[in-house]
Amino acid sequence: YNMLNIKKAPFGSTTDGIEVEQYIMQNRNGMVVGIITYGGIINFLTAKDKNGNYKDIVLGYKNLEHYQKSSPYFGAIIGRYANRIEMGKFELDGLNYELAKNNGDNHLHGGLKGFDKVVWKAKEIVTDNDVSIELSYLSKDMEEGYPGNLDVEVIYRLTNDNSIEIEYKAVTDKKTVLNLTQHTYFNLSGDKDILDHKLMLNADKYLPVDESLIPLGELTSVDESPFDFKKSKTIGKDIENNHIQLERGGGYDHCWVLNEQNIGLRT
Repeated sequence: YNMLNIKKAPFGSTTDGIEVEQYIMQNRNGMVVGIITYGGIINFLTAKDKNGNYKDIVLGYKNLEHYQKSSPYFGAIIGRYANRIEMGKFELDGLNYELAKNNGDNHLHGGLKGFDKVVWKAKEIVTDNDVSIELSYLSKDMEEGYPGNLDVEVIYRLTNDNSIEIEYKAVTDKKTVLNLTQHTYFNLSGDKDILDHKLMLNADKYLPVDESLIPLGELTSVDESPFDFKKSKTIGKDIENNHIQLERGGGYDHCWVLNEQNIGLRT
């Protein structure tokens, strides 16, 4: 019998001397999730396999130094803007904004110091049915080139039915652009690569990209291409195919357009 609880421990300090904490949430079944205040990163998450064994099913590092040295955004909160902004420029109400070009000629995932590299404030919440960590961060006006003071709150909630729920809220005092996400890499095997994972995507179309991974703008049918996951197939089945889009993405690094995307939850 396990108790719903949250344990807190130091997780080192950043290169500029800010203390980082790790919060470990546990539910009644013994599932545990680790969250660090640097980047709001989920650095481990266990789930039960068919034999009842818990394994860590997300990619991450054991220490802060590795995250700071080089990380492909493992497990982090991404902001202010997830994905690429072409040439690091956007226009809003007739004003032009210039952002860092940190991905070739483009701006990626919020810039040189996005939400994945800041230290968040954390608050623990324990109820009868779940445990939560509430993270908050104030992104100042013009931080990384974005307008408006932006107050962001992200809640990670672990429930007794082994769900992890993520809630985002943000308030700004100026019109701005915003596209928050969570960048966890899941690997359900817990140890080998994911090429034999079976995947189904209820999507008839996807977005082809140019050489710098900016969408070309047209929606393209997945039919007769490696991008067709309408029926379940392994991720590795077509990944080595000779296809210009796989070449550009170094595999799959694309947006699929989900069918019936406005009708709520469905398979």
